[in-house]
Amino acid sequence: MTPLPAIRKADGTTETFDPIRLVSSLKRAGAGAHTAERIAETISNTVTQGASSREVYTRAFTLLRREARPIAARYALRRALFELGPTGHPFEDFISHLYRADGWQVETRKIIKGHCVSHEVDFYASHKDQGVHLAAELKYHNDPGYKTDLKVALYVKSRFDDIFNCDATARACPIDRGLLVTNTKFTTEAIAYAECAGVELLGWGYPMQDSLFMRMSRASVYPVTALTGLTRAEKRILIEQGTIAVDEVLRDRRTLDALHLSGERTGELLAEADGLLALPHVTADVVAAESYGV
Repeated sequence: MTPLPAIRKADGTTETFDPIRLVSSLKRAGAGAHTAERIAETISNTVTQGASSREVYTRAFTLLRREARPIAARYALRRALFELGPTGHPFEDFISHLYRADGWQVETRKIIKGHCVSHEVDFYASHKDQGVHLAAELKYHNDPGYKTDLKVALYVKSRFDDIFNCDATARACPIDRGLLVTNTKFTTEAIAYAECAGVELLGWGYPMQDSLFMRMSRASVYPVTALTGLTRAEKRILIEQGTIAVDEVLRDRRTLDALHLSGERTGELLAEADGLLALPHVTADVVAAESYGV
């Protein structure tokens, strides 16, 4: 048997190409077993030594898009989050939208008085049914290979400690939980420290059963940049007018007016958006799979 080639990951490390893992990642996006295995076989026959994980992902995405655009859109979700940039504000707005869909009342970029100084928190949320008040520091990155590291976790812990230590009777904004949210992954050191120090983390694949990906799937809330029928320029126009999520397009089709699309393209986009939101939620038995390049 011919040995499987080694491919380069986004963080610069190498690993052996694993077609079984590729099948799992395609099925996680919603592809049927036959489609996922056929695409993986096609790529396995053409992937070369030293190819990048991005090349594998791009090829898989292209083949999947020919089969079903909504499934391709979910396969490309991590890349779609990177397209929300270059600043972190659209990501903050998207996370706010995601939490609102889960019943939270959310404010962004709010000043909260701590014991020593005042802090601007990226995200402040309360849940009436749960009686919980949450503050979050959001770290957005454009580089797929970047991992949120220990320094960031230490910084966030110190900020929340100052807020937690404020005199409870004088606090205008009670905080029960502090959270560090990122669109990338965490280093093992950051995770170890956070688990020890009591800092909650939310990232692309962490925690595994309640990650950012899982929450998007569970709430059927996806960034508008996931739609494969939009050009990069069209995505930017929608973001600049404040349209952040796919469900917003379906709720008010006038959000697409700024793009001056033909009736045919508008229909195609709405069909893709509707299909994406209609995909079944990802189940716990497939979350361990990680998409190549995603």
